[in-house]
Order: sequence, then structure tokens, then C-alpha cells
Amino acid sequence: MPLILASSSAIRKKMLDDAGIAFSVQPADVDEAAEKKRQSRAEPLAAELARAKALTVSGKARGDWVIGSDSVVSVDGRLFDKPGSRAEAAEHLRFFSGKTLLLTSAVALARSGEIDWSFTDTASLRVRELSVKFIEHYLDAEWPDVGYCVGVFRLEGRGVQLFSAIEGSHFTVMGMPLLPLLAALRERKILEA
Repeated sequence: MPLILASSSAIRKKMLDDAGIAFSVQPADVDEAAEKKRQSRAEPLAAELARAKALTVSGKARGDWVIGSDSVVSVDGRLFDKPGSRAEAAEHLRFFSGKTLLLTSAVALARSGEIDWSFTDTASLRVRELSVKFIEHYLDAEWPDVGYCVGVFRLEGRGVQLFSAIEGSHFTVMGMPLLPLLAALRERKILEA
């Protein structure tokens, strides 16, 4: 059964590739800023963005199944966007230093313009105390790649050095709750049981 990922995220694509899933990519054109004005809490925002991406693409997909996914980072109740510049990335990291970062990832399945299933999960990441020197060296090595990441890190790279502890699903931290998605795909006979 045709399956579409409504995202240009390299890590979400890699997660599905590594799991052996056959799919195509068709990024969704969703006004994330408008969604963020309507919702200021992480969990409902991530869920709404995932659903909006899946619906946007599924309305044009003629019966294909569409995966929408998104992640939201909050620290001390403040939501963070992807940094727009290296200076903003450094500012985010200074704010995160010594605090708990909550990363909420959501995934949704849509077909024929209707949401069929969705799931949201939150992981807790304890950011260690980060020195100004560390932040500069980190961004020397990771910028601009982490500019595409809402938490200014790639866990599969040097970003793991930001944290002293992580609680929650590895896949949620990577940006998509993969195990619940795989179960949903099996339930719908898109994948073999």
C-alpha cells in the first residue's frame, strides 16, 4: 500500500529507511507560525502540527496513507522554534543550560483527507551546565546542521554531549514516536504483522 512521509526531515526519513519501510516523501506546506499562535502548550501543538501535515498531503494523495510528524521543545514553560541564526542557537543553548528540556514528538496517519490515528509522546532531557566555551566549540562543529533542529541538537551526533540524563523513548527524542507508528501501520495492514 503506498505510504507518504509528509516531511522533509532527514532524520524522520532515515528512521523509516532504517526500519525497512517503503515510502515516498512529499513535504507538507503548513503554516507552523499560525498554529503556534493558536496553541501555546507543547503536547497539543505537536499533535496539531503532525495532524495538519498529514491532512495537507493526504487531501491530494488519492487514498494513499500519509504520515505527518512534528516535534516541539519547551524549557521552563517556554516553547522554542528552530534557531534562525547561529547567535540565536547560542542564546537557546545558554537558556537550556542546567535545565530540563521537554521534547514532545507527535505522529499522525491520514488517508483521503481524514486523520485515522495519532500519537504524542514527551521525553525529558536534562541539559548539563554548558560553558560559553563549550557552546562556541559545539556550534563551530555542528552549525548550520543543528539550525534545522528545534532543540539545537542531533542526538545521533555531538548533541548527545549536551545532556546528563535522558528519560523517554529514543525515537521520540529523534523526532517521531516510531514504535507506536509501526504498530499502527501493522494494524492497518500497511506492514506485515
